[in-house]
Amino acid sequence: MTWRGSTTVKDRIFACLPYLLPVVEVFAFGEFFLTQFPPVQFLFLPLLPLLRIYYGVRYAGLIIFFALFIFVVRNEKISHFIRFNTMQAILLDIIVFLFGILTDVVRLLPTGGFAVQTLYTTVFLGIVAACVYSMIQSLLGRYAEIPAISDAVYMQLPR
Repeated sequence: MTWRGSTTVKDRIFACLPYLLPVVEVFAFGEFFLTQFPPVQFLFLPLLPLLRIYYGVRYAGLIIFFALFIFVVRNEKISHFIRFNTMQAILLDIIVFLFGILTDVVRLLPTGGFAVQTLYTTVFLGIVAACVYSMIQSLLGRYAEIPAISDAVYMQLPR
């Protein structure tokens, strides 16, 4: 949907960057999947420096989360396209956080091993797929429509 007008190449690139937050955050959920399929690990090699910084700085996720929300999403001077994609990336990050809480609860169950592995892999693949889809759509200059999540973004960002 390009009803907001055309997007510049710079806008398209900046719209992709916030999706690195949920990808980096969900990387911890990929341990079982990446162990089962080691060749897929090579796709994440470019993210290693970012992962080291992210997990090396205490509260980096929280700082980035609030910085994106306050300085990008709530800034009316930034194009709607960038703000939309930033808010969508933030919501994907919130989903990762909520599933982190859920997996902590499932781990308390005595027979939760297989359930945790399944949940981790599902969350990992789902978030990575949503982020890759959104990045591709952003690079093409289109709004990435993810059911329920995009609706929530439109509630936060009036049309």
